[in-house]
Amino acid sequence: MSLRVAIAAPFIQNGSRQLQENELVVALSLDRDWFSPDQSKRLIDIATREGLLEPVDDGLEVTFDPADVTVPDEFVPDEDLLQERSAFERVLDTLVAAGVEKHEAVGAINTLQQDLGVTIETAAVVYARREGIDVTDLVPVARAALNDGETS
Repeated sequence: MSLRVAIAAPFIQNGSRQLQENELVVALSLDRDWFSPDQSKRLIDIATREGLLEPVDDGLEVTFDPADVTVPDEFVPDEDLLQERSAFERVLDTLVAAGVEKHEAVGAINTLQQDLGVTIETAAVVYARREGIDVTDLVPVARAALNDGETS
């Protein structure tokens, strides 16, 4: 998950689980030269909405252990991280990060969606759980998509 890697890097660099927003912007834009300051703020907003960052009194706290993330020396995040990702894309990223082949996951999720008659998001969460991969944070998003599909 390159979003997780991009967010983890400044926290690893500072040896902290908490940073001020301006420190995070500086780390992403000036220190690493990955994004402009405005893009860095957008990335922070996306990471917060996706549950990777949590606002606290003293700034932003990472919700996962940055020490568990490896930032390759040649890593440069893609600007597509600045776009909102669907629950399906987020589950798929989690599956791939856990070692599941992307094409196998997509095929299995599509089959499951057809077999169960549910949304792609719901099928992705079910598939991930069957594979033993924790996507608990995405269950409410998938449930909302399922409920939206029932009311349409």
